[in-house]
Amino acid sequence: MSFDSRQFRQALGAFATGVTVVTGLTPKGVPVGVTVNSFASVSLDPPMILICLDNNTGCLKAFCEGERFAVNILSENQQDLSEKFADPQEHKFKDRAFEIWDSGCPILPGCLANLECTRLTVLEGGDHLIVLGRVERIEYADGGRPLLFYQSAYGRIGNA
Repeated sequence: MSFDSRQFRQALGAFATGVTVVTGLTPKGVPVGVTVNSFASVSLDPPMILICLDNNTGCLKAFCEGERFAVNILSENQQDLSEKFADPQEHKFKDRAFEIWDSGCPILPGCLANLECTRLTVLEGGDHLIVLGRVERIEYADGGRPLLFYQSAYGRIGNA
């Protein structure tokens, strides 16, 4: 290998990603959430997505053992939400409004899209775990712009 992890990280930073907050429940039913930009569609039929979570994620067990989770795709005006859920602190839902759908997982309001998923499998991927989910329910906005992450900073589409 002719490059180090810093170079690899910088190269990957050239790929702009959307920002999501993935939510779930602990085995005791406590809502948890984490900011995730490693999110991708996998299949249209059946509808499947994947998320990648660092092995050191504090609420990892909720997503690897819980049967359900939700992906909340953030809009450009939700940077504060991204930052809040990126912090390692507990009680991220204190004083925060959210909805509950069939899964019981928190659904964040004002997002571009919300996907309620059933966990299918968890795969090892180096220092991350890959969680594959089947999308069971979708809600999405008819407008808006995504919150982006590019070269270690938040960004937006266009100048408007």
